Amino acid sequence: MAFSLTTMNNYTLADISVETWVQGGPLTLKNLVGSVVLVEVFQVNCPGCFMYALPKAIQLHETYHEKGLTIIGLATAFEEYDKNTLANLERLVESGEVIGETLKALTHQGMLTDGKLEWRLPFPVGMDRVQPNAEPLTQERILSYTRNCLPGFDGLSEERKQEALNQIRNYLQQKTMKAETFERFALQGTPSSILFDRKGHLQNVSFGQIENKESLIKQYLNIAN
Repeated sequence: MAFSLTTMNNYTLADISVETWVQGGPLTLKNLVGSVVLVEVFQVNCPGCFMYALPKAIQLHETYHEKGLTIIGLATAFEEYDKNTLANLERLVESGEVIGETLKALTHQGMLTDGKLEWRLPFPVGMDRVQPNAEPLTQERILSYTRNCLPGFDGLSEERKQEALNQIRNYLQQKTMKAETFERFALQGTPSSILFDRKGHLQNVSFGQIENKESLIKQYLNIAN
């Protein structure tokens, strides 16, 4: 879901929810005003996060930290709640141990040593506030969620609309937990990035590996390309 400029202006660093800091915290996020802040949102059981997004975040930290960039790793859970847990995040940070599909994929790619990462996250890491989801599954909620996920939903054929609604209904039925930051910023999955300027105002929300992430960071750091 893309944020409009008006919507972006309503969000600040204070809207990032961290239930538990497992490294480099606790941080008071409003105290980071003055820095450009990149929040890298990932799941422990997300191979792509560890193959692409987090290594890139480490490179960005090493290149721009002294120039005013602060990176925060925020683990979340929007699926597979038995794997994307605080306990597994703590093991990851403490020992480099990965689990589930991440373990399988990184083993296959030869990216582990003795089943563990060869690198560590050099920036603060926390866990999104994940709580039981008590919101009733109504038709209105299914329709609203579908429209958020598919901006062109109303222009689809009736058959395609019904397929989309059924897919969202099945997804929401298994969505027994609610991740606060993930929901608030309408993230589409992981990895995702949330970028704030030096005033603490939201400037960009992206899903996946966007090519212009570094350019955006340099723009808000006022570094010439």
